[in-house]
Amino acid sequence: MIDLPERPDFPSQAYDASQPLIVFDGVCVFCSGFVQLILRLDREKRFRFATAQSPLGEALFRRHGLPTDDYDSNLAIIDGAAFTKLDSFVAVMAALGWPWRAAKALLILPRPLRDWLYDRVARNRYALFGRKDSCEIPSAELRQRLVG
Repeated sequence: MIDLPERPDFPSQAYDASQPLIVFDGVCVFCSGFVQLILRLDREKRFRFATAQSPLGEALFRRHGLPTDDYDSNLAIIDGAAFTKLDSFVAVMAALGWPWRAAKALLILPRPLRDWLYDRVARNRYALFGRKDSCEIPSAELRQRLVG
C-alpha cells in the first residue's frame, strides 16, 4: 500500500500501487466501455479503476499534468509508470498478455501521429459514443476493483 501524502492537491487515502490503475472519464460511454472490456479480459483481476471525477482520479490527473476540467485522456499507471493517450491503451493491453500484447504494434507509429489520432477520437467521443449525465452505478465486479 502506498499512502498518498496529505496535501491540498492530493486526497489522504491509500491505494495499492503494485496493482495497475486505470483512471477514466466516468461519464463517457466509450471510456466506460473500455473499462468493461478490461474487466472481461483481466482474468487475474490485477487492474484497479478510478473515475477521473473522483478525488483520487482528479488528484492523479493533476499530478501527471493532465487537465481536470476536461478528461480528454485516460491515465494508466502500471509498475509506477504513467501512460496517457494511445500509449495508455497500448500499456494496458500489453499488461494483459498475449494476444492483447500485440497492441504494441501501434508504437511503430510516430508519437505525434499516435497523439493526433487519439486526440481526434477523444475530442469527439461524446458526439460519437454518447455521454451519461453522471457516473453510472458500477457493477458488483467493478465496485470490488474501484478505488478513490
